[in-house]
Amino acid sequence: MNTILRKSVLGIAGLAFTGGVFAGPVAAHAADTTANAKPVTATVQSDKLIPHGVQGNQSRIELNDEQTANVKAIIAATKKAGMDERAAVVSIATALQESKLENLGHLGDRNDHDSQGLFQQRPSSGWGTVEQITDPEYSTTAFLKGLKQVDGWQDMPLTKAAQTVQVSAYPDHYAQWEQQAADLVAAHWNK
Repeated sequence: MNTILRKSVLGIAGLAFTGGVFAGPVAAHAADTTANAKPVTATVQSDKLIPHGVQGNQSRIELNDEQTANVKAIIAATKKAGMDERAAVVSIATALQESKLENLGHLGDRNDHDSQGLFQQRPSSGWGTVEQITDPEYSTTAFLKGLKQVDGWQDMPLTKAAQTVQVSAYPDHYAQWEQQAADLVAAHWNK
């Protein structure tokens, strides 16, 4: 990565980290979900979808029609961006952690400032307008744009790749969704 681009990415990441440290997590999602995590029998065993194997206990939730539609929207946006199934796994796992695949609007007192949408992106941090970040295609494309700027994201464990883009106060929590995200990509990628 050239020096100017690297400094820009690191500067933005530092600004986002500082905002996250002072702002704190979204209260609705701040609870430590790893306490409820249970080992899940791997459904998908693919070096392409899970090249590093899953890390730690895995969580799984049942999806409703809206959440399934959001999975399909993330996959469609990933394909449109010219990225592969692994990018979709990282994106879906991130959205599972950030919003449980629900396109969240403003949560009032439970909001982390102005975080909204599937990825809990913030207009004040430059992710886009409220209308944009609550559009699943736009928010996924914005996340993927950030992911593309991470040198070697394809070779990183999922949680490190997601954390580099999201700069979460709970960086290890993305890992618990890798198996379900891979299962969802395997089920919906070719539909």
